Amino acid sequence: MKNEIENLIIDKLISEINDDKYKVHQKLLSENELADFYKVPRIIARKAYEKLEEMGYIYTIQGKGRYLKAKQQYIELQLSGDKSFSRKMLDTGRELVTKNISFEKIQYDKKIYEELGITKDDEVYKVGRLRIIDKKPSAIHISYLAKSVFKDIAENGKDIKSVFTYYELNGYSEFNSYKSIISISFPTAKEREILGCPSLVPLLILETNCIDNISKKVLEYTKIIYRGDSFKYIVSPRI
Repeated sequence: MKNEIENLIIDKLISEINDDKYKVHQKLLSENELADFYKVPRIIARKAYEKLEEMGYIYTIQGKGRYLKAKQQYIELQLSGDKSFSRKMLDTGRELVTKNISFEKIQYDKKIYEELGITKDDEVYKVGRLRIIDKKPSAIHISYLAKSVFKDIAENGKDIKSVFTYYELNGYSEFNSYKSIISISFPTAKEREILGCPSLVPLLILETNCIDNISKKVLEYTKIIYRGDSFKYIVSPRI
């Protein structure tokens, strides 16, 4: 019952925020005032505010109260596999910094090997990069690359920042995705640490393959984790 009341208060406040009832940086009701208004215990008012803060709607100034946060300016992102993420960000005039956060040879994983179209005897390397846009950690790109396709991956994988550039260095200049799976999740403790985001910020997860248009060889299987409070997603129909 308490959770239902708490959720009703959150829904009401979000509706009022979306209807521009409050101005940016306007001070909201105190916990006591909110509790009195809805005739609920103060703890319910406090939890409602805490969740709104986790969701990115409000912020707290210690000893002063809660305030409405400025609306996030979303980055438009075309979900396509024919242009690198770096190029997409440069085209929108964004400042992009890429950091390599992991590189390792993985043990056999049936799903990943099948997505790459390789045998169990092949070697697969995982390359993880953090995308920092306008000084904000915004996305994690995890790429799986087979040694049978990229002979020097074991030696050079730790230095890869743009996988598409790596394709081109290996003679693959025409490529595209042929399958994409989109899902929504909330960040794990590790993802919250890497992205610097609260637990209630939704994540959009894109799993996709990339193939060489000429040889039809699978170049990569990738999992991309986007912060839901950073992007607007554009999905173009296939023609």
